[in-house]
Amino acid sequence: MKAAVIGSGGWGTALAMRLQANGVETFLWSHNPKKAAEMAETRRNPMLSGVTLPENLTITADSACVAGCDLVTMACPSFAVRSVAAQIAPYLQERTVVASATKGIEPGTLLRMSQIDEKVFHHPVVALTGPSHAEEVARMQPTGCLAACADKALAEYVQDAFMADVFRVYTSPDVVGAELGGALKNVIALCAGVCDGLGYGDNAKAMLMTRGLTEIARLGVAMGAHQETFAGLAGVGDLIVTGTSLHSRNRRAGILLGQGRSVEEAMQEVGAVVEGYYCARSAYELCQKQGVEMPIVEAAYGVLYRGWSARDTVNQLLMRRKKQESEDVSWN
Repeated sequence: MKAAVIGSGGWGTALAMRLQANGVETFLWSHNPKKAAEMAETRRNPMLSGVTLPENLTITADSACVAGCDLVTMACPSFAVRSVAAQIAPYLQERTVVASATKGIEPGTLLRMSQIDEKVFHHPVVALTGPSHAEEVARMQPTGCLAACADKALAEYVQDAFMADVFRVYTSPDVVGAELGGALKNVIALCAGVCDGLGYGDNAKAMLMTRGLTEIARLGVAMGAHQETFAGLAGVGDLIVTGTSLHSRNRRAGILLGQGRSVEEAMQEVGAVVEGYYCARSAYELCQKQGVEMPIVEAAYGVLYRGWSARDTVNQLLMRRKKQESEDVSWN
C-alpha cells in the first residue's frame, strides 16, 4: 500500500507517522519546499516537540507525490483545503481513496471539508475525525477516531489503514454529524477557554460545553445528521479533548481573549491556526441559514467579529429567558 498525507502541520505529520508505523509506504507533503527540506534533514517538526520522524517517511513539496497512491489524506488547514486540493487533483488516480482529516466549514459556501474535496476530486471522500491531539498520536498514545462515509467499504478501508493497538478507528455512515461535530466543537472549545480566561470555574465550563454540544446536535439534526453521533467520538469526545486540554489551540486562544487580549493579539500569541476562529463565522452563517437557535455560537461570533466584551456576553447568556433543558422530554 502507498499513501500520501497532504499537510505537514502537527496533525498531518502525526497521521503520516501512524501510516508509516503500520507498514504503509508514506509521503508527507508540505506546501513549503523550505519546510519540507528542513524536516527531511532534521527529522523534526517544530509543532511536535521532542518527536523524531521516521527515517523511511518521505517528506516532499512535490504535488506529484500523490500519483499512484492508494490512499490520500487531506490534513491541511481548512482555509487552504480548496486550493491545495486543486493543486494535487491533476495527479490523483481514479482508484485512490481520499480521506479528509481537516475540521471546518468553508466560509461563503458553508461546505464541509469532505464536500469541498468531493467537488474538486470528483471522488467519494471518507471523513476522519474524533478526539485526537496530534502531540499524543505522534507519541503513540492511545487514541480513538471515526471514519465516516456513506460507502461502508470506503470507511472500512480507511479504518484498516490507520487501525493499530494505540489508534482505534470506528466507522459510521453519518458524515454530516461527524464533520459538523468535529468543526463546531472548535468554536465551543474556544468559548470554554474564554471561561477559563475570565477566571470562572469548572461549573461554568461544564455548563458551557454541555449547552454548546446541544447547539451542535440541534444544527446537525436539522441538516440530516443522527442525534447519536453527537454522543460519540466526533461529538462529546472531540469537545472534551479540545475544550479541556492545553494542547488545544482553540482553548488557548479563548483563555487569552478572556484575559483581555484582542482577537488579533490572541491569534498571534497562539502562533498557529486557530480553527475555531474561522469556524465561528461559518457556524453563525449556517445557523442563520438553517433557522436554528445557537446562542453560544452567536455569542462567539459577536466576540470574535463584532468586538463584543467577553464578560458582558457571558452575562447576557446567563440572563437569557428561562427554559426547559430538553424540548423532547415532556411532563406527561
